Amino acid sequence: MKTMAILTILLLNLFLLAAALPSSAQETALPDGEYVRVSYNANSNPAPTSAITGEPNAADPASPASPQGGTAQGGTGTDNQWHLSVSPYLWFAGAHGTVNVLNRGVGFSASPADLLSKLRFGLMGAVEARKSRFLLSADAMWIGLKVDHATPFPNVGATSATIKATEFLLTPKVGVRLYDGKMIKADAMAGIRYWHFGETLNFVPGTLGLDFSRSQDMVDPLVGGRITATLAPKVVFTLGGDVGGWDTGSHLEYQVAGLLGYKVKPNTILQLGYRYLNLDYIKGGTVINSVNVTTSGVMLGVTFNLK
Repeated sequence: MKTMAILTILLLNLFLLAAALPSSAQETALPDGEYVRVSYNANSNPAPTSAITGEPNAADPASPASPQGGTAQGGTGTDNQWHLSVSPYLWFAGAHGTVNVLNRGVGFSASPADLLSKLRFGLMGAVEARKSRFLLSADAMWIGLKVDHATPFPNVGATSATIKATEFLLTPKVGVRLYDGKMIKADAMAGIRYWHFGETLNFVPGTLGLDFSRSQDMVDPLVGGRITATLAPKVVFTLGGDVGGWDTGSHLEYQVAGLLGYKVKPNTILQLGYRYLNLDYIKGGTVINSVNVTTSGVMLGVTFNLK
């Protein structure tokens, strides 16, 4: 029973990482007063989610920008050029929930420190292009975990077990600006979140014949939106979220994020916020019958406006 508990905890860790994902995003003001949304990801999907975006729309006092976030000659709706921004970020998330393994429910909880201690690598970032009121974004998160445990049965040929978990999350979206006011802006967005996660279990020495390697893929359609409020010339607050699944890939997934942005340079903005992601996954006829996991934590990132 102790061995089964260890393996169950390892499986839970890798699945909740696959569920993290996350995606928040943010937009920043360009030197000429234009604004480009930058995804924060990270289905999402971590990720780590882009699905939530924020948009610093405060005009740069040093530039001839109009209150609408456009140039002095017009608002964002009159700009017929493409604008591009990229946003690397980190999501310091913890997770908790329940998993049904072999028809037996088990609860679990992992703090941000727990997950970071098992991290092998992590890449998180997003890119967004905007033209007039039309938005295109893509958020990606790639994470690897590794856990080593001594086995309780060294006399039967194995002294330790190692499990490696990898997760890749990609969230492309399209969007349109519904409201482009002086202090408030609102966008509607839709897209998909693609999940890929794999796990490998190895015993040392490998004489038990229990080693395995497998992977799973899942795609969920998403709808969502965001509202951005200018609090000061260089400060903006964004609240956004999305919902999806509906028994396509998962049963249901949803997330909400709040982001605060501060422009430190004309083309650079720092973001700090909090993201909450819930995944409800149901799959009959497998070892893992269902998972309901909540991943949440602080997000930290920077946006660079390239064009």
